[in-house]
Amino acid sequence: MRYSQLLIPTLKEAPSDAEVISHKLMVRAGMIRQLASGIYSILPLGLRVLRKVEQIIREEMNAIGGQEVFLPSIQPAELWQESGRWDFYGKELLRIIDRHDRKFCYGPTHEEVITDIVRREVRSYRQLPLVLYQIQTKFRDEVRPRFGVMRGREFTMKDAYSFHADEQDVQKTYEDMKTAYNNVFKRCGLDFKMVEADSGTIGGSFSHEFMVLASSGEDAVVFCDACGYASNLEKAAARPPANGAGTDGTETLAEVSTPGQKTIEAVTAFLKVPPQKLVKTLILENEKGLVAGLVRGDRQLNPIKLKNLIDCEWLHPASEELIKEKTGLPVGYVGPVNLPIPVYADHEVAAMQDFVTGANKPDAHFTGVQFGRDLKVEQVGDLRTVEEGDACPHCDGGTYQIRRGIEVGHIFILGTKYSTAMKAGFLDENGKEKTLVMGCYGIGVGRTAAAAIEQNHDDKGIIWPAPLAPFQVVVLPTNYSDEKVKEAADTAYRRLTELGVEVLLDDRADRLGVKFKDAELIGFPLQLVIGPKNLEQGEVELKTRRTGDSANHPFPAILEKIPALLSDL
Repeated sequence: MRYSQLLIPTLKEAPSDAEVISHKLMVRAGMIRQLASGIYSILPLGLRVLRKVEQIIREEMNAIGGQEVFLPSIQPAELWQESGRWDFYGKELLRIIDRHDRKFCYGPTHEEVITDIVRREVRSYRQLPLVLYQIQTKFRDEVRPRFGVMRGREFTMKDAYSFHADEQDVQKTYEDMKTAYNNVFKRCGLDFKMVEADSGTIGGSFSHEFMVLASSGEDAVVFCDACGYASNLEKAAARPPANGAGTDGTETLAEVSTPGQKTIEAVTAFLKVPPQKLVKTLILENEKGLVAGLVRGDRQLNPIKLKNLIDCEWLHPASEELIKEKTGLPVGYVGPVNLPIPVYADHEVAAMQDFVTGANKPDAHFTGVQFGRDLKVEQVGDLRTVEEGDACPHCDGGTYQIRRGIEVGHIFILGTKYSTAMKAGFLDENGKEKTLVMGCYGIGVGRTAAAAIEQNHDDKGIIWPAPLAPFQVVVLPTNYSDEKVKEAADTAYRRLTELGVEVLLDDRADRLGVKFKDAELIGFPLQLVIGPKNLEQGEVELKTRRTGDSANHPFPAILEKIPALLSDL
């Protein structure tokens, strides 16, 4: 392609609302333009990058037996009502009413649609396993869309769904997907980790996320520095106390006055005790009512862990008004002694003795609290958020490290969550009706491209991994109106194209400095600079964007070597 024929509207300045570098650089490099909040038009260079990500994904999905489909983005409410997600999903689901007053939604995901197809078309175990995937535009009405295409409301995603006769079979496909996802992100040139994860609103029993490591990442990635265990922060397991559930201490329960002392910091200072001697009582709400979670005073309660321990549909912090309405207790002084709602405790709390809690009355706390004697607890489990430096529970001697990450892929074993709700079954070899077992596997196409920029940039612009670059080589004639320079540039363009190299010829009449800045900003892996002085010596300059290294090479002989050079980038 010739630069003069392409729409590449580069900018000197980033938009004021752009927060992360990928958003800034994709706008400045003329790859995207915002249409509305969280909704972007993808321009030619941006689309070339996304198509490359899609093709890598497509090849890896096909390699493990996936079959590509294309499903409607507008979905009838009846399917979502059948699965139970119409009311559960919340405001992120964009709901639509057509001219006949029928309810639809703009799909953020396609579990219901694909399950409906399979329950209609698959009846025998002989048709299993089945892996179907699509690359589609989706919509999630984020409350605060940000970060450009990394967290927009409208986005492109690869979602795959697998259907199986039993759990053993779905595990095999799950392992195939792990391999395929690792291949995808390696081929994209990304530094990433596969981590254990919670299944979230998709549901299911088992899942992993694929996290691109970047300081701008929204998620925390926890990994052991010894054994390699990795998880997102929501899922990361904490090592139980060595002494397990301890015996009660010797202190008696006593109520002490703590006027105006509501926070951990205030209470510890007032009572002159460390936060490790306090127990925090946090009140949350689920579909069944209020529950309490207990953690040590210096720890943070992990709501995802508590939700999974309780096995409830949803779990949110309860408002102060709701707590007062349902219990009559004063917020800031709530404690687990005689608390009239179900109580769940972190295993560190179960090992504590002689600790401090709220006394369930204003301006008062209990001291000398004993876990066994004074508390009625429904269940004890791992309920706290881990911290950097914590001991790894999966090995001896390892400690947790925490880095920021960008989620680009997520795989789930759904089990029978959707197939049971939607009555999707098959006949086994004995002619008996069985319920299909499902898996679900997603990759964010735009997020993958944006994550590549977050990992690969400098103060001049993007440094694309070669497999994702919109063009692999840019030919930069210093003066395209010079006949010899033009002839050499055209020769380079034609020959590189014949060699299968994706090449952009910058044939603009702009100053060379402008061309260089645009080439650096857009991030082409190789720059072939052709000028009259070097041509007199029979040479051209070849510059590598990532390292900044440049050297003169014989022309046109260097053209034959460029495909091999690109394979090493």
